[in-house]
Amino acid sequence: MESHPIIVEDLTKKFGDFTAVDHVSFYVNRGEVYGWLGPNGAGKTTTIRMLLGLLRPTSGRAEVLGFDPATQAKAMQAHVGYMSQLFTLYNDLTARENIRFYGLAYGLSRRKLRRREAQIIEMADLKGRENVLTRNLSGGWKQRLALGCAIVHEPQVVFLDEPTAGVDPISRREFWELIYLMAQQGVTVLVTTHYMDEAELCQRVGFLSHGKLVALDTPARLKETQMRGHVLEVSTPDADAAMRTLKTAQREGRLPLQEVALYGSQVHVVVPDVAELKPALAALLAADGVPVTAISWIAPSLEDVFIATVKHSEGV
Repeated sequence: MESHPIIVEDLTKKFGDFTAVDHVSFYVNRGEVYGWLGPNGAGKTTTIRMLLGLLRPTSGRAEVLGFDPATQAKAMQAHVGYMSQLFTLYNDLTARENIRFYGLAYGLSRRKLRRREAQIIEMADLKGRENVLTRNLSGGWKQRLALGCAIVHEPQVVFLDEPTAGVDPISRREFWELIYLMAQQGVTVLVTTHYMDEAELCQRVGFLSHGKLVALDTPARLKETQMRGHVLEVSTPDADAAMRTLKTAQREGRLPLQEVALYGSQVHVVVPDVAELKPALAALLAADGVPVTAISWIAPSLEDVFIATVKHSEGV
């Protein structure tokens, strides 16, 4: 078996004339939390489905724990876990019954299943709720239960496909604590997300856009190497008016604004030169009667970097 639990080389998947995954290559280290960041339709789920052996690639190759998913999926299943954003649980079963169902499906002995059942109930914070119907559990408990069912057989590699979609921020943070607990125990985790705060928690992140891997590194290195331009943060009590003015100026080419985006109550503007564009922004907004309390240079967020990288890859 090769040293990396997941190895992908020139992996491509086409559906007719549409290329969902376009010559993607990467590897994941043992015990690493590797993130796959991209919007819906970027190719994240298609990649995971190929790595699980659920889809056959059009070209390229992949290995998961030394297995070829395209031809050895059945042999590989005992060593990998998978959790989707749909929480593949049976709502008419209790939490305990779901754990037992998945444990038996994976072929666990009754002795091992009893041990794993107790561990998962503790991990998912389900003590006292073991016999509650799954449909009556909150989103956070369902999420942790689904993870428990996905790893009931103690896999070496776990694929998590947008597992926190629709879950509240506190539950998402608790879920990530469980992810890092698994990684500390040597489990390799590949997680897809479109949440920037989750991508920041990954040890390495791949940016995926229109099926292409356009950047890959640690979050810190991506911010250092991938940002094209500088970020000016405009603080204003009327962010909507500021956005209209700046977007118009960008569209008409009056100022070289690379990106204009709303971040909470502030506006982020990516510019090629801070010294020249900071006073120009202030003058432009003042001319339109937009009140401004501050315009400051800030370090780019991962979202700033992602948007800039994707737009550059698309030639925008």
